[in-house]
Amino acid sequence: MKKVVPHFLLILAVMAAVSCESILDKEPLGQLDADTFFKSSSDAVQAINAAYEYLLFSSENNNFYWAFGTVASDNAIAGGDGSRPGIVEIDFLTQTPRTQEFNDFWKLSYSGITQCNTVIEKIPGIDMDENLKDRIIGEALFLRAYYYFGLAQVFGGVPLMTEVLAPEDLKIAKSPPADILQQVVEDCIAAADLLPVEYGPANIGRATRGAAYGLAAKAHLYLKNWDGVLEYVSKVKGLGIYALVPDYLDNFREDTQNNSESVWEIQHDNLELGVGNSLNQWWASKKFSTGYGFAEVTQDFVDEFEAGDPRLKFTVAMNNDPYFGLIYKPSYSSTGYGARKYLQPDSTASQKADGDINYSAIRYAEVLLWEAEALANLGRVAEAQAPLEEVRARARAQAADPETTLPPVTTTNQQEMIEHIRHERRVELGFEMHRFFDLVRWGIAAQEIEEFQTGKNEVYPIPQTELDLNPNLRQNPGY
Repeated sequence: MKKVVPHFLLILAVMAAVSCESILDKEPLGQLDADTFFKSSSDAVQAINAAYEYLLFSSENNNFYWAFGTVASDNAIAGGDGSRPGIVEIDFLTQTPRTQEFNDFWKLSYSGITQCNTVIEKIPGIDMDENLKDRIIGEALFLRAYYYFGLAQVFGGVPLMTEVLAPEDLKIAKSPPADILQQVVEDCIAAADLLPVEYGPANIGRATRGAAYGLAAKAHLYLKNWDGVLEYVSKVKGLGIYALVPDYLDNFREDTQNNSESVWEIQHDNLELGVGNSLNQWWASKKFSTGYGFAEVTQDFVDEFEAGDPRLKFTVAMNNDPYFGLIYKPSYSSTGYGARKYLQPDSTASQKADGDINYSAIRYAEVLLWEAEALANLGRVAEAQAPLEEVRARARAQAADPETTLPPVTTTNQQEMIEHIRHERRVELGFEMHRFFDLVRWGIAAQEIEEFQTGKNEVYPIPQTELDLNPNLRQNPGY
């Protein structure tokens, strides 16, 4: 579908651009003066819009989740222009509690959680349309779940706060990762009951029932609750609105985003108002005058692709390839390869750091691979063939020689099937910020990442600033 700037994203852009007296501006964490703010339905809408702000890969947010999921993995090395030593530390897994990127992500995530908690607490008291009220509460529940899921991936156990707390009550200990993920599931279940299946053009990009089911399935995946994965994958599929798009690249083009494959997509737009995608600058080669050249593609990632797999060209820029207005050369990065996803020509973005390619947080292709993974782990190997084949068939159809490329996987050996699914995740979802977390949850990170220390690097360090503020927090082992 042609990209339509969602109405709520425009409002968010205006909120980001001006220093309005909003709930976000009044008080620090835990002291939001919300009682005088939540008076009308428009206040409620403004408040939930603000809860989306912390998702963005905008320049203002300093959201380095992409480095945790990609640069730390075997798919990429830091690269870059030397401006972020923390990303180099993440590449070599030498990060410390003082590495700035973790402090930024912690604060960003908890700002989002606090906003969601405020909405959940205050919206019920507003005299407004009940259907809109329910939808907004559903959005807040889902967004809170999404923020907590990211925190659990990055830090493991974290403080769990499901209500707005006074400053003196904020100093709480970490909850175990399993408890955080269970809260994600519970929030998603509650959100799904309140959220619509789809929106009209003005509200594209808001949380949907399918997004809630999808995140619940992913939380079960991390909990290794395979039956739970299948239950919520079935609910996603049962909505009857999701399907793979014929052209893989339509998931990463400005005018074909928010399509049938999009289960949860974080919206960005080139409005020069703080809601653009800065990955267009971070990942662009330094051959562009304003490119930073981070997240350089490794040879190991390139070698993972089977012969003729078109997704290699869709994901990686290589010698003599067209490259967003240039012709790519090996000298454009230290590895000879560059990332393509979330980049666009300068002619389509007025500022390099203000791209309008959305982040595809959950694609239907990934949902199918969750299904295959759960079935394989349950020993239902023959059943796992179908969802895996659906993903491979789409790629095969775009190959130069479909007759000989990406043959169907027909093994009935459990371990072989699991390996095929892991391979497929890597090539299908490359540079979509999943790889490091996949290696960790599979327990094979030490096999694939030379610097990985088992018992330490499964999670990242709790920021030192948070330890200084909260005496009940304990640092993760090894840091």
